[in-house]
Amino acid sequence: MALLERVGTLIRANLNDMVDRAENPEKLLKQIILDMQNQFLQVKTQVAIAIADLHLLEKKKKENADKEVEWMRKAELAVDKKQDDLARAALDRALSYKQFTASFDEQLSDQRTQVEILKGALQKLDAKLAEAHAKVDVLLAQSRRARSMDKATSAQLAVDDRNKVATLERMKSRIQRAEASSQARVEVVAGDDIEHRLAVLEKDDQIDKLLTEMKGRKALKA
Repeated sequence: MALLERVGTLIRANLNDMVDRAENPEKLLKQIILDMQNQFLQVKTQVAIAIADLHLLEKKKKENADKEVEWMRKAELAVDKKQDDLARAALDRALSYKQFTASFDEQLSDQRTQVEILKGALQKLDAKLAEAHAKVDVLLAQSRRARSMDKATSAQLAVDDRNKVATLERMKSRIQRAEASSQARVEVVAGDDIEHRLAVLEKDDQIDKLLTEMKGRKALKA
């Protein structure tokens, strides 16, 4: 997530070092604090959105679980009425909702992780912002002393070189992710047909077993 990458850069920033290298330390500090405040508001908004999405997924999971129970009840009724075709159709629906519920479990796990990551980023950024506010006067005084030693030029060249290296590394990482994503899509497409056919067979077998079990229970009650 680009937002978290930007936040991570701000959190890792060495304020002392940045001020020492800056052409205008006071302007830089004001800009850093402004950037942190903006990112803080964005992360705070994302946390609220992520929590809202989490609640929505929980609601959807419950709805699907309830529908699974309802269709199982309908299957029981169809068996009671000797309507095997209706029972099979109801069981098919119940299994579909069961699968949906399982998929929501995975999504909920991922969403909870995302919420925790965002909350953690928000807390760290808040601490970094407090640090920046607390250090403004001290850092500016340190910068003025450092400028008397005329170190700004060499420090600025050093940061430029590091930025170039970081940019190249980010470009390399993006290319590698793109290649991996392309390969994954090829593999997924190749396996889709076989997986679909096997899934249909497995589901049909599940339905047969559930129907047999349901009839067995009904026979025992008779």
